[in-house]
Amino acid sequence: MIYTIQNEFLTVRVEDLGAQLSSIQAPDGTEYLWQGDPDIWARRAPILFPFIARLRENTYYLDGQPYAISTHGFARDMVFSLADQGENHISRLKKCHRVENRSDKDMYYELGAHDGFRAPVEPGVPMSSWSIRLPGVERVQFYGMDESCTLTPKGEAIPLEDGKLPLTPSTYGLDTMVLDRPPRATAQLVDDWGHPRVSVEFPDFDYLGLWTADKPFDTGYVCIEPWSSLPDATFVGRELSQKAGVRRLAPGESEELSYLTTINHREKEEKG
Repeated sequence: MIYTIQNEFLTVRVEDLGAQLSSIQAPDGTEYLWQGDPDIWARRAPILFPFIARLRENTYYLDGQPYAISTHGFARDMVFSLADQGENHISRLKKCHRVENRSDKDMYYELGAHDGFRAPVEPGVPMSSWSIRLPGVERVQFYGMDESCTLTPKGEAIPLEDGKLPLTPSTYGLDTMVLDRPPRATAQLVDDWGHPRVSVEFPDFDYLGLWTADKPFDTGYVCIEPWSSLPDATFVGRELSQKAGVRRLAPGESEELSYLTTINHREKEEKG
């Protein structure tokens, strides 16, 4: 089932399967969210919980015992129930995730976003003319990745011009660009005029992933992914408690992690 909220600035639709966004539209019909394509990437904006990305051998260890789980965890494939619905009042979208430990043991978890945004949103514009900007960042150090998509230690620092990164991670020989949270905890999708069209602010999340499918053609989207922890890495142990950034809740505890997405729409006639 699809639920809709809208105002004069945006129409936002959310699907009960995975509680993922299914559409973000401006008043003139411009779609900002990737709409899925099975030949490129079929999903749109899945929630990653309780794990981010792949685990070595699809296995994690808790108190020495191995357990199997699929890539990105199970939340993206679950059907969620609507708890409450109201109208949004500005051109921002806040996604708030509440995690609660209902067991009698400590609970370890990871939480990540995987929101795909169209890039570009206008026809006839090459994907290469858009970019990701990290405001205030002059150089970055990405975590590496081995052949099994397990993270390896950071590589050399790469200088940036105006904080901009190309939309294709493979530019740096990576499947996904993974880095520590930038100082301003903000990533912007910037158009060919240099204007930020999508801004994601994520102070509650310690890491950032940037990804699009590695294809010999423009995929037309990029994912901006705030992550609470790093995916499985060669430089950490196999126990959950040893993972980089893993979060822990005591029995009965809960916490909320949120991030804010702002759509900076430009009317089509402005480019005429």
